Amino acid sequence: MFRRDPLRQALREMGDVFGTDVGAARPLVRAALRRGGVIGAVRNGRVVVVSLGGVPRDGLFELASVTKPFTAALADALVRAGRLEWDAPLARLGGPLRGFPAFVTPRALATHTAGLPTHPARVVVTTFTRFQDPYGGMSAGDALASARRWASRRAAGRFAYSNLGMGVLALALAHAAGETMDAAGFGRALARHVTGPLGLADVSLTPDPARLVAPTSTLLGAGVTGFGPLVGAGGLFGTAADLLAFAAAHVGGQTGEEWRTLTRPPGLPPHADGVAPGWFGTRGVWWHDGVARGTRTALALRPEDGAAVVLLARGGLPLAGGRGAVLGSVLAILSERDEALGIRKRPPHPQLLTPHLSQGTSHVTARASFRSLSRRVACQLPCPSPYTVS
Repeated sequence: MFRRDPLRQALREMGDVFGTDVGAARPLVRAALRRGGVIGAVRNGRVVVVSLGGVPRDGLFELASVTKPFTAALADALVRAGRLEWDAPLARLGGPLRGFPAFVTPRALATHTAGLPTHPARVVVTTFTRFQDPYGGMSAGDALASARRWASRRAAGRFAYSNLGMGVLALALAHAAGETMDAAGFGRALARHVTGPLGLADVSLTPDPARLVAPTSTLLGAGVTGFGPLVGAGGLFGTAADLLAFAAAHVGGQTGEEWRTLTRPPGLPPHADGVAPGWFGTRGVWWHDGVARGTRTALALRPEDGAAVVLLARGGLPLAGGRGAVLGSVLAILSERDEALGIRKRPPHPQLLTPHLSQGTSHVTARASFRSLSRRVACQLPCPSPYTVS
């Protein structure tokens, strides 16, 4: 008697939702879920969520960088409420934000074009001394000061993936919403303007421990990944059903329309057609993925017909090997073949190969060298897969 392959059955159910065979994605999905996880799909009101490997179907996962679309959705909600302008200098919000240069705007932060490095400067050290919580020793004021210090007019307008930038945006949004400018303030603003109205009760910064899907441990630590004051870059938790509902809310217009606006700044990876606030776009599919210390996540949606796929996997940041299977899986499911989306392995980003920060450099060179060094350690930090921009 042959035992039924649960993954084959899950993909069959997803194919029924989409009205097409998605079995060709099975090798990628199997690789992504080798330690268990949850996969789901939605289209035209039909939803399927399947758990594999003993992981609870309604388990709470670290969302990692899939937090960023939520931060962008909060920005859009505040714009529609008249509390924020996408293209106005952040400094106009006043208070601790007054010192930011005019080229740092909410849109620039949400699209990684504000001229900021990937991480605050101290993370070059804390990624090793505080592996599970590299931003945890910082205050919100520290994060803002780092962003002001390293914001580069020369780099502004060019794509450079930045946890620092999205984290600073979240702090600014808390301020614009009338909350305290810290992680808790961001959480309250998000609940009031986004997750509350959308009915996403399980999306929060403080998950129920009894429902938390325990992340896998690494040689350097165990437990969930801390984001300190930069929670808007990756600190949320949620379920697969939450993410599918969030994607459906985008297609239904409940999160505004700005997320549909793709631009293609210099420096964008060649496989991406553009970047929108909180999202990347590739051949008609909007997506974001994330890697925490012990979990990996991906969410993709196809605005043309409202189809969306989510994949939440146990097993996070490996020291070697392909970690792009999670993102590759959701994109493959939403396309007939990987090549149609331009998904392919590629060499390391050129910025990862530039020299170390050295003594005696000029001010401008030091800024550029710090960006290089911060990206060198990005492979040890919460960040997207190598299909994207880390």
